[in-house]
Amino acid sequence: MYVQELEPVAGSLGLSALVAALPLVIVLVLLGGVRMKAHLAGLTGLLAAVLVAWLAYGMPLGQTLSSGAQGALFGLFPILWIVVNALWVYRMTVRTRHFDILRRSFGRLSDDPRIQALVVAFCFGALLEALAGFGAPVAISAVMLVALGFDPVRAAVVALVANTAPVAFGAMGTPVVTLAQVTGLPLDDVASVVGRQTPLLALVVPLVLVGLVDGRRGLRETWVPALACGIAFAVAQFAASNYVSAQLADIGAALAGAGALVAVPHARVPATEAVRASVLTGSRSEELDEDDPRREVVRAYAPYALIVVIFSIAQIPVVKDWLAGATRTFDWPFLNVANPDGEPVSGNVFSWPIVSTGGTLVLLAGVCTAVVLGVHARVAVKEWAATVHELRFAILTVTSVLALAYVMNLSGQAATIGYFVAAAGAGLAFLSPVLGWFGVAVSGSDTSANALFGALQVTAARESGLSPELLAAANSSGGVLGKMISPQNLTIACAAVGLAGREGDLLRRVLPWSLGLLLVMCLIVIGQSSPVLGWMLP
Repeated sequence: MYVQELEPVAGSLGLSALVAALPLVIVLVLLGGVRMKAHLAGLTGLLAAVLVAWLAYGMPLGQTLSSGAQGALFGLFPILWIVVNALWVYRMTVRTRHFDILRRSFGRLSDDPRIQALVVAFCFGALLEALAGFGAPVAISAVMLVALGFDPVRAAVVALVANTAPVAFGAMGTPVVTLAQVTGLPLDDVASVVGRQTPLLALVVPLVLVGLVDGRRGLRETWVPALACGIAFAVAQFAASNYVSAQLADIGAALAGAGALVAVPHARVPATEAVRASVLTGSRSEELDEDDPRREVVRAYAPYALIVVIFSIAQIPVVKDWLAGATRTFDWPFLNVANPDGEPVSGNVFSWPIVSTGGTLVLLAGVCTAVVLGVHARVAVKEWAATVHELRFAILTVTSVLALAYVMNLSGQAATIGYFVAAAGAGLAFLSPVLGWFGVAVSGSDTSANALFGALQVTAARESGLSPELLAAANSSGGVLGKMISPQNLTIACAAVGLAGREGDLLRRVLPWSLGLLLVMCLIVIGQSSPVLGWMLP
């Protein structure tokens, strides 16, 4: 049995924390400073974590490699299993041109560009984040806004800022699922707290978006639909994450926000020519004027309806228990680790939710989508393989980062850093979202930031007397605000709207919003760690 040590380097917690932090520092420097590709930075950091675990912490090399293998497997299943199948569904809608029909349908909801920004970037972007994540919402939303006549820079900025509130529950809850796995906290507990933080952002973001589109006039004339959209989104996200399912949080929120926009009379008031002339400075796509048969419009919405229905059925207690019965639990080979108190860690046992995982449910929805859209089985399989090929570098990045996280967690490196950071005491509540924000700003992924810093946050919380669930959730909630300034997302946005090389211009436009909203989140977490807002926690 390997027993974790907290002070393996010269018996000093400070020196041990410095050595333990080397893998994280290497990854962050390679990504943020050297601008190395994410998968190469992840692999380099993984090598550093293995060497630190083996040489500094004395973890047997076999157990070190075994812990990394477990992290990589978790990255493949269930994390990437969800992402691949969700993006596969989207690719089939593009191939059959039903995605174009969906885009035209959105364009007909309102001719007001401020409302269009809410529908496309905030609501539909949230739905895309729920299904795929990993940059897809920004790219697709920005392209749709340009087709509607938005200036490319404005379209990219709106898409980036809108991609905040749904990120923590994106890709069928992948970030919070990862957070629960690496921290050992129950998924429902983590999701509940995140669901009492990010909905507060959802109240603000729609107002920010209409301000970005049309300044003070936009706020003055469209604050009612913007606020209605934000409230509906926030309430649905809170309710789903706390009482239904983390996987359904963003889907329900996106649909509720869109429904509120459709229901509010203010959203259907035609925009004046002055508004359209000042906002729509780009060229409007002529494809938007094509008429689509009602039957094809229904088929365009069908894939998303199928996902909602299948996930809803999976939450019925009888069905949920039946699906959970297929979960396989076994002792992970070549791994026998105990914490500093001599108690076996949860990583010694591996659970494999074969059927109940979100990726399998999305796969089922994808098969149904292929039938509804008339995609031949051979073509559907070809699209699935093309999806894997498209995500090959993302797959390598996610598996290497999660392998790194597992090595650091099981060897004791994360615990050492956590105990050291706990010296910040009550200040941890303020720093916790900042750490998540920094992780996402560099890595471009809330999932990766949760894998890297989740266990550290929990250890620090326990040592300082704060709620582990609160700081773990704060890592994810603060992280969503780093998404808009991450180099990956900025590059994706520029490439989508034809602004290659102008990432710096976008960064200057979105950085103030990222920092301002981060400050709000820090204040929320501080309040929730005290009697002021402590009543908000479950």
